[in-house]
Amino acid sequence: MNSWADSLTPTRMQRVAVVAPRAALREALVRVADAGCVELDATDDSGHGAPGPAARRLQELGRGPTQPLLSAATPDLDALTSTGRADLLAGEAQLETYRRAAVRHDTVAALAGWCPTAEMPRLAARLADLGAAAVPLRAPRGLDPPTRLDDTGTVRRSLVPLVRTYGTVPYEDVDPTMPAGIAYVVMFGMMFGDAGHGILLLFGALLLRSGRVRRLAPLRPLWPFLLAAGATSTLAGIAYGEFFGPTGVLPVLWLAPLDQPLRLLGAAIAVGAVLLALAYAAGIVNRWREGGPGRALYASSGIAGATVFLGLAVLAAGAALHTTLVVACGSALVLTGLALAGTGLFTASGGGPSGALQTGVQLFDVVIRIGSNTVSFARLAAFGLTHAALGAIVWQGTTALAGTGPPGIAAALLVFVVGNALAFALEGLVAGVQALRLEFYELFSRVFDAEGRPFRPWHVPTETSSGRRTDATPTPHSTEVTT
Repeated sequence: MNSWADSLTPTRMQRVAVVAPRAALREALVRVADAGCVELDATDDSGHGAPGPAARRLQELGRGPTQPLLSAATPDLDALTSTGRADLLAGEAQLETYRRAAVRHDTVAALAGWCPTAEMPRLAARLADLGAAAVPLRAPRGLDPPTRLDDTGTVRRSLVPLVRTYGTVPYEDVDPTMPAGIAYVVMFGMMFGDAGHGILLLFGALLLRSGRVRRLAPLRPLWPFLLAAGATSTLAGIAYGEFFGPTGVLPVLWLAPLDQPLRLLGAAIAVGAVLLALAYAAGIVNRWREGGPGRALYASSGIAGATVFLGLAVLAAGAALHTTLVVACGSALVLTGLALAGTGLFTASGGGPSGALQTGVQLFDVVIRIGSNTVSFARLAAFGLTHAALGAIVWQGTTALAGTGPPGIAAALLVFVVGNALAFALEGLVAGVQALRLEFYELFSRVFDAEGRPFRPWHVPTETSSGRRTDATPTPHSTEVTT
């Protein structure tokens, strides 16, 4: 069982050499492709070398993109061409490029690549009866392994797209999938705080999980994400006393957004400050892993930036409390953080008068960005107020029409349903986009300072003697081949 620490790191990778007797090289590559767990080093497909026999026949066939497939035994290419088996020709064309790239010595051939450490025993077992092996290698200096985020669990699988949309996590960095998902649904819930609308999201998540709507089948893995967003929206609605607007069905347990906007604003800024502090903590860990203690100390997204952020928070608290000592401590922290960040920026700029000017501008930007990023979380309150205001307008119109007799009751029901449908759709879209913006620009910009390289294993299924595909592993990274 993986520990909690393992969930905060990308999948561990092993540099590996696939070694096989020359006579068994094709069969070994077929098994590697079917396993789908090895990213072999890139081959030269730039056109400098002549295409192989399978590639030429695929071009002659003139088919469009096709999902590649491999046969266990060496196929008759002419027969494949005559029967129009573009899928098997496409798979064989890929295999040809790797066979040409193999390093040969005496009776042995080998290709290097990357494989998840946990997959090494399975890969070795698949190759053993061929006299082939997966040999662990020392990773070359200066070459970072590719990154694969763990998406084996139902919940993690629904959250991984949130991180992948921003970019590829560097291999040495923290995997922020779970914390990022939690932060997103909390922010969404604050802006979409209505128990009635949240329950609709919960039903939508259960419908998505059931798979009954075929058009939504590609989105089915996202149902836990939608379920969590619905849960936080429902809880926020209970706290606000909102159930399809201020209908009075629920009592106000914490605050009514339209009655206490300043209190909601303060809570939004406080939530933002906590999330920024967590982002700085992750940034410090990442900078340390990327460049050692010096990088972590002087980076604007490391200890230096975190010190400025903490100092500004202490300074603001001292000003609010009218406490001179607290103000002085906050000022000292800010100056210390700026001195550390300035040292790193000045060194990176190359020094000299131009470097000093550039450093000054960048330090000013550091302070402004911290302030603007913190204030940016006020949108959690602003859009929560907007949602509550729309709900209040719909409810006021409903109650006004309901008191005008039987025709008014029918009109009130129509206003209530249509109004809530519009508010649900509009506010759901706005809250989703704004939570994503806060996640990317305010949080991820501190967590990540570089981008990694995604793990792209070579995966081509094998056709069995019955003509069916094997399903040794999922095929998210299978490559379509275009002639």
